[in-house]
Amino acid sequence: MKRALILLVLAPVPTMAASRVQTPISLPPTAAGNAPASVLTAPIAPDGGGTEQILPGTGVPQAWWTMLGSPTLDTLVARALVANNDIATADAALRQSQELGRAAGAGQFPQVDAGYQVQRVKAGNVLSPPLANPNATLYTLHTAQVNVSYTLDVFGGVGAKARSARAATEAQRWRTKAARTTVVANLVQAVVQNAALSEQIAAAREAIAANREILDLIHRRVTFGAAGAADVAAQDTALAAAEATLPPLERAQKHQQALIAIFIGIAPGNPLPPLPALDDLTLPAQLPLSLPSDLVAHRPDVRAAGAAMEGAGADARAALAARLPSFVLTANAGGAANQFADMFATGNPFWALLGGVTAPVFHAGGLLHQHHAAQAALDAAKSQYRAAVLQAFSDVSDALTALRTDADIWQAAARGDRASAQSLTFARRQYELGTMGTYALLPVTAARAQARATLVQARAARLSDVVALYQALGGEADK
Repeated sequence: MKRALILLVLAPVPTMAASRVQTPISLPPTAAGNAPASVLTAPIAPDGGGTEQILPGTGVPQAWWTMLGSPTLDTLVARALVANNDIATADAALRQSQELGRAAGAGQFPQVDAGYQVQRVKAGNVLSPPLANPNATLYTLHTAQVNVSYTLDVFGGVGAKARSARAATEAQRWRTKAARTTVVANLVQAVVQNAALSEQIAAAREAIAANREILDLIHRRVTFGAAGAADVAAQDTALAAAEATLPPLERAQKHQQALIAIFIGIAPGNPLPPLPALDDLTLPAQLPLSLPSDLVAHRPDVRAAGAAMEGAGADARAALAARLPSFVLTANAGGAANQFADMFATGNPFWALLGGVTAPVFHAGGLLHQHHAAQAALDAAKSQYRAAVLQAFSDVSDALTALRTDADIWQAAARGDRASAQSLTFARRQYELGTMGTYALLPVTAARAQARATLVQARAARLSDVVALYQALGGEADK
């Protein structure tokens, strides 16, 4: 499908039947869509969090995941592209569609069949002519012939069916590309989440250890009469709350690891290859941003919807042609004889040539309703294509918005992480000196744990936003 066809978003697919007027798709005013305009005019540069520069008009690199700078991740993706079952299913569906398309295209050419028959017959004398030898009632008849048939595509129905099959193949080709991109994006997202959960689990264990240490300190103060049972109970409650945060994190990490196993084609529970840590993944300094027309031309789901629309137009044309006369030419030639070697001797060859026309006269409205159904399917395909285009614009806009807002979240989380660490250090020192009570220390400890978890989540979100942008722009993931 040519880019020019893709860009004619609103043009009706040409058919022999009239098509409804379609509402044009309005392109977004800028490549950023609904995202803040600042993403195009200024770098995304939170304090201490790395800089990301959006480059409008640039395309997505084919192996876009390598931009995260982790050879370990690259190895995982390479394995998934080879062993993932969803990709294997899509590849098989593509091969099937290609073969069906070739089979449909064969209808545009003459059909040639060859046959050979041999008969051993014993006929009764009553069936013999009067001058025949009454003893010649047992004979063998050899017949060989070639049959040729050809349907004249006067009204374009045969060609329309072939175009429909080719469009189905094109749609499946883009669905296969979309499957690869989706698998890779989901794998990278799972790797990012696994790395983030590892950091969160480590932070939760540090919080548990810190709360236990404070509890031990309170017990020591109790022996000196500087703290009471209420202080112990309060800190024990805080410790239990900290311990309760660990199992959900471990469960979530096991789930992500099970997803990673499925993506690379192994059963969960089997040993996984090395997985990158959060520090092994880096934010790309430059990020692409396709122009709206390029986005429409490269998004696999949009291209698949465009091919489906083209196929629906061909189906509508074929349904109309089915209501019109069909012209068929047939011919056969061969020979028949009692002896195999004499089939083509003088007098034995035969041939016939026949031309025929068949016109539907009465089908109780069946052909008319099939034509109307094909037109309705075409209208639905057009709507699905427009929806796919609008969804593409929305995905890019959402990804750019997330890049901007999550950078702000990261900056706030980093500041909160530094402040909470200092606050906890000061509070523990004051508690040890006896100038701060237990109830004043507890919220400081809880705030430190929350700040650490928020920072980890913010780091993971920024990486996930990069993956979402690459996927929204239709990043390829070929083997």
